[in-house]
Amino acid sequence: MARVTIEDCLLRVPNRFSLVHLTVERARQLQLDAEPLVESKNKEVVTALREIAANKITIDVDVEDIITGKVEKKERRTKRRRR
Repeated sequence: MARVTIEDCLLRVPNRFSLVHLTVERARQLQLDAEPLVESKNKEVVTALREIAANKITIDVDVEDIITGKVEKKERRTKRRRR
């Protein structure tokens, strides 16, 4: 894979919010000397995105539900303040 794009990753992860969380979590693991799942000479964040685009890492359904719940809670809080 010559160049990784967000669109490549979004084919594997349902939404951008989930993609950000998954990428950050994996990049932190790589910084703590986790073994990369794809060959890459890039920094940890790009390596994490390459792993996601290559479908080596996926988001757990339970985690997706938690993330969605947090988003809905924040939206409800924002609506109350507008009243």
